Amino acid sequence: MNATFTMLEMRRITRDWAGMFFTAVLPAFFYLIFGATVSAKDASIGNGNVAMYVMISMAAYGAVTATTSIGGNAAVERQQGWGRQLGLTPLADSSYIAMKALIAMTVAAVPVVLTFTLGVLTGARGSAQAWALSAVLVLVGSSVFALYGLLIGTAFRSEAAVGAAAGTLVIFAFLGNLFIPLSGALLSFAKLTPLYGYAALARYPLTEGFLPDGSRDPLWLPIVNVLAWLAIFGALAVVLVRRGRERQ
Repeated sequence: MNATFTMLEMRRITRDWAGMFFTAVLPAFFYLIFGATVSAKDASIGNGNVAMYVMISMAAYGAVTATTSIGGNAAVERQQGWGRQLGLTPLADSSYIAMKALIAMTVAAVPVVLTFTLGVLTGARGSAQAWALSAVLVLVGSSVFALYGLLIGTAFRSEAAVGAAAGTLVIFAFLGNLFIPLSGALLSFAKLTPLYGYAALARYPLTEGFLPDGSRDPLWLPIVNVLAWLAIFGALAVVLVRRGRERQ
């Protein structure tokens, strides 16, 4: 992996102030509005409080926004000829992938660090284990959505499409129980959507599976959800990449 190229790419991405705002600042702002300032923020949930529940949810939203955008833009770059340009350099495909993965995880860490820091300052409460495990699960789990961005970028070959894919995460977030607590039939449907398992798994060290409506998810449910969507996104991405090569 080329360190110079990685730094140049990182600078290019971080210079996109609008993109960084929606990735890092907006989730932190949502936490302040929905978690840090609500009257129920100190109510108990699992081994912590509501403020921490919302904090983890908003950090997860920011992290997947980052990985979706970077994964999608990487696909668009390759489709639009950047891959052929890189083929003229000593940079191997494996190094290119490793570089993009490192950048995606680094950028995804920004909203996690910012939101968790605000949580510390505004009364989010949970066990030390919950803080550590939730941060790791938020960051690692967000990598699944790099595949989502990759398949959208490969399918439409447009930065606008990648932006739209990141926008659809708002819908997934509502259905995934990130923004508002769901119940009844809508909650049952939500458990099949892409963000539900990821967010529920990230919050599991805090909630131990308990939901705001009093019900409880067994640990296997979010794990199966994450693995299922990982397989779906991965399979679709492979099919689209192969079709793209056949057209060329």
